[in-house]
Amino acid sequence: MNASQYRWCELFLIFFCLPSLAYIFRDYLANWLIPALIILMIICCFLLLNDPHFKRFRLTSLGQFSTIKRRLFTTFLSGALFSAMLYGLFNQDNWFALPLNSTTQWLYLLVAYPILSVLPQELIFRSYFFHRYKRILPKKNSRIILSATVFALAHSVYDNWVAIALSFAGGLLFSYTYAHSRSLMVCVLEHSLWGLWIFTLGLGRYLDSGITF
Repeated sequence: MNASQYRWCELFLIFFCLPSLAYIFRDYLANWLIPALIILMIICCFLLLNDPHFKRFRLTSLGQFSTIKRRLFTTFLSGALFSAMLYGLFNQDNWFALPLNSTTQWLYLLVAYPILSVLPQELIFRSYFFHRYKRILPKKNSRIILSATVFALAHSVYDNWVAIALSFAGGLLFSYTYAHSRSLMVCVLEHSLWGLWIFTLGLGRYLDSGITF
């Protein structure tokens, strides 16, 4: 097996087989999703840091943030405003339900979500994916689309089409940001903004595995 074949097999095992197994055993994994995500992040981080071709500063620097910050915040603000109005029209009962009805849980989420969920996801699906498979996916657009696809597949564990659709759209956005900023931290910022907004607005129920704290 040559290097390219090995990378394709690895990609298939990590980003297609593991999510498929998670979906099959989703009823038993509610409280294990975050630990499993962190373990996978540690493995991916170890492989990246031991790769002499990987530029470690991409994990901590803001990269080309100055060139995309206007687009990032403009997209978020316009999207947040539109989604708030749209969701409020069709689902007023759950509109901002989390901060209004479970304020303590919401405050906990504001702190825990970026660290325990967003950071591991972005390191795996952006930093690791984009670097590790650059040789077999030399076209940047191919990596953006496939990264978004496997990101959505990973969210199939929630067993609803809304989670998959939101994840694919978010995956395209975050992958595009990483491709142009080359910064993990910028993607963590953008993902955190959108993710926390989704939970705050009330759409978080579609991304609920039943995990308890």
